[in-house]
Amino acid sequence: MADTFDHAPQAWNAAQLRKAIKDLLDDAPIRIGVAEDPGNFDSYATYVLVDAEHVENWCPATSNKPERTEAEKALTLFADWTAGRYELLD
Repeated sequence: MADTFDHAPQAWNAAQLRKAIKDLLDDAPIRIGVAEDPGNFDSYATYVLVDAEHVENWCPATSNKPERTEAEKALTLFADWTAGRYELLD
């Protein structure tokens, strides 16, 4: 059996994000660095923020809970590849 570890990053709240961008110019792009492995930012992929939405979470039915949707008091940020020229995929 492979060694495992618990990875529990602390998700930022809105106040932390506001503080981080308070001096950012309004037209500055926001880039997102995605860790290659859990917690490993030595090598990361860079994406750009393209959208933000309140998303409903869907929970499938289980033997002791019915199917349900839940409106979470959170925001989901959507990222896409950075601008550039890419090869077409088949």
